[in-house]
Amino acid sequence: MKNGMVIKSAGDSLAEEMALVNTYSRRELSADEVYLFTVVLCDNDLDRDNERFTVESLFALEKLFVGKTGIIDHDPTARNQKARIISCKVENVEGKTTALGDELFRLTARAYIRRTQANAELIDQIEAGIVKEVSVGCSVGKTVCSICRNDMRSPLCNHVKGSEYNGEKCCGELSEPTDAYEFSFVAVPAQRAAGVVKTGIKEKDMKTIKTLLECEKDIFLSKRDMDSLREYVKALEKKAEYADAYRAELCEKLRRQIADLKIEVDFNTSKSIIEKLDVGELQALIKALGKQPAKPAAPQLCRMTAEQTFGNTEFRI
Repeated sequence: MKNGMVIKSAGDSLAEEMALVNTYSRRELSADEVYLFTVVLCDNDLDRDNERFTVESLFALEKLFVGKTGIIDHDPTARNQKARIISCKVENVEGKTTALGDELFRLTARAYIRRTQANAELIDQIEAGIVKEVSVGCSVGKTVCSICRNDMRSPLCNHVKGSEYNGEKCCGELSEPTDAYEFSFVAVPAQRAAGVVKTGIKEKDMKTIKTLLECEKDIFLSKRDMDSLREYVKALEKKAEYADAYRAELCEKLRRQIADLKIEVDFNTSKSIIEKLDVGELQALIKALGKQPAKPAAPQLCRMTAEQTFGNTEFRI
């Protein structure tokens, strides 16, 4: 679940907590100036999107969320900054299990709000139990499929969250957290703007798709991936047409050069040799033959010897 709630819970000693508060304040604050509370940020149970954090992820987030701010409705503006987390810890909730039957673990945090006239209503609402739902904003490296154990954003997984496979419900396990941004007081947890910010491979590029096509495993490509692959193949086919036309021009140019240089080779042999050359070889041979001087053509007028001369005509056609 990507959302949690404010709960009644005692923190560490007031002196210790105030020491933590004052690591963030620019001046020494007294206990009367701050409101301390405990908030459950997230746990390893299934949420409304059929996703859940792994226990390992909770321990990673335990470090990442320290010092992060608490805002309203995931609106990242300075005026919406209301609270700050001073400590976090993962705890086992005894006697409770997740929807999948695992032991329930949750990430709790201690946070503080500055006691001011502007924050008085928020503090009163928290105390009255009206404002208690929160959701977190963080980034994870992978969403692992509970069925095939592949990243659900890769073509190696074709399972759908919430669907059952051989009696087992598929869910996405949020793992390898990379960053924690904030927690928000919200009216409805897991709303569209709330929850985990999913990062990583959003769309597979063609290099990734080609690599996957070369592997020996069965793979799954989404419709968008298939459309991208079709467009890529069309582009390659178009380039191939241009390449074939260019190669044909080079072949014809080489044949003309061979003819102009009076190279004594029959047509079939010349054609067989030329057809085996690639574009680079054709270009190199054309360049080399272009430096060769052409053989002079036989004169149309043939000079005659003195014995062959008749009358006063020296040449004949």
